[in-house]
Amino acid sequence: MLTGLLRHNTDLKLEKNYVDTHGQSELGFAFCHLLGFQLMPRFKRIGVQKLSLPEAGTKAAYPNLKLILSKAIDWDLVAQQYDQAIKYATALRLGTAEAEDIFRRFGNAEIQHPTHKALLEIGKAVKTIFLCQYLSSEALRVEINEGLNVVERWNGANDFIYFGRGGEFATNKRENQELSALALHLLQVSMIYINTLMIQNVLSEPQWMQRMKTEDLRALCPLIWNHVTPYGWFNLDFTQRMALDVAWR
Repeated sequence: MLTGLLRHNTDLKLEKNYVDTHGQSELGFAFCHLLGFQLMPRFKRIGVQKLSLPEAGTKAAYPNLKLILSKAIDWDLVAQQYDQAIKYATALRLGTAEAEDIFRRFGNAEIQHPTHKALLEIGKAVKTIFLCQYLSSEALRVEINEGLNVVERWNGANDFIYFGRGGEFATNKRENQELSALALHLLQVSMIYINTLMIQNVLSEPQWMQRMKTEDLRALCPLIWNHVTPYGWFNLDFTQRMALDVAWR
């Protein structure tokens, strides 16, 4: 997740990252916060989540929340290890270290690394703030769900196109995986391009455009494949073009 946020090879300026429940962790919250991103997970089991206390000995101040409160955040540890935490985040941003290597280093130590502990404390604080916003704002929950629906739609198209291998890479060789991924993306963007031209071609006719309401226009999406047959032989004739005469206005 972190690698995708930092090295997506586009001109997009990413500010938020929508993930499902399994895409979030306290360590993920910490690194996203230090790197300037908002981690926006959708919690399916919101009832098992815990809120961290801001200070020790303040549990009595929140009698209505006592069943979901956990121990207080260790701010002293955060202050001691903050510079080291920033160094790890900077290494990720600059590409001098990979998230996988850092996480492996933290996970393989027999004794938990102090910077790892501090990052978990930062993550607890950021996660607690997010959980409060998530529970109090219906608009935020709708935003996250809509963002994830876009991703799931994209992944659904990938599964459809990559049907021959069950949507999975059948090789462990990095070069072959990259080739398969590039071919998959090329097919997908080609399908989106053709779908876009087809939709524009239909809507260029006044009788169809006049029937479109605001809700219909908002629901328009070129990521459709019900009209595509993924099986059989396809004979390509590069001397002919599709009958798509779209007039740009």
